[in-house]
Amino acid sequence: MTASTVSATLLLAEGVTVRIGERDIVRDIAIEVRAGEIVGLVGPNGAGKSTLLRALAGAHHTSGDVRLLGTPLHEVDRRERARLVAVVEQLPEAPPTMTVGELVALGRYPHLGLLRRPSAHDHEVVNEAMRRAGCDALAPRPLGTLSGGERRRAFIARALAQEARLLLLDEPSANLDAEAQATLFELLRALASEGAGILVVVHDLTSAAASCDRMVLLHDGRVLASGAPREVVTAEHILAAYGPHVTVLPHPTSGVPIVIPTAATR
Repeated sequence: MTASTVSATLLLAEGVTVRIGERDIVRDIAIEVRAGEIVGLVGPNGAGKSTLLRALAGAHHTSGDVRLLGTPLHEVDRRERARLVAVVEQLPEAPPTMTVGELVALGRYPHLGLLRRPSAHDHEVVNEAMRRAGCDALAPRPLGTLSGGERRRAFIARALAQEARLLLLDEPSANLDAEAQATLFELLRALASEGAGILVVVHDLTSAAASCDRMVLLHDGRVLASGAPREVVTAEHILAAYGPHVTVLPHPTSGVPIVIPTAATR
């Protein structure tokens, strides 16, 4: 991967505001995702993380400027957008009778030709996506028979099958145990090293600080802090966003910020 590939801006948003009903859910947001990096989107519940992610994927009407590889998002047609951007929502939906293999194969749809018939290459991509996401053994299983973690891996595999340059992931580690979470972030790091840009909503601040190149901390619909994890996960920022019930400590060997609950005094 060349230096120019790493530095390429895949997604650039400036002044983004999303209004739903009479309320601005996010206001005046600026965010950038470059090829080769993982950007963690963090913040307390209700901060606007999922709304912002959906807006950047084109699912919400926004004011402000959102550009995909330099082109205004609204000028990129749906098929081209699906080739460039893969999205895994927090609670994705699909028919419970659909098998994992069928779901993951949907990720190839934007790449199919006029006849819409998958080639041998498409089948290879689907199988490799399931292998990398750790759900290849689940291929014949209906989605309705899966656990929450298994279902999550299936939708991640569908995103991988798209071979998109930009991945937008909303809490992909939800319903995964500690080992599976570690494996997931190893996968995201591998994808970034191959040139993908990744914007991921992460609930666990410690995991985000350890796994992301940059972080964006939202509070009350606005960006409270943005930058390297050690610049974002500070006592001052965490107090402002989460209140006095959490503490920030440096990891004893790596120095990466660790966020832990503060025991209530009696």
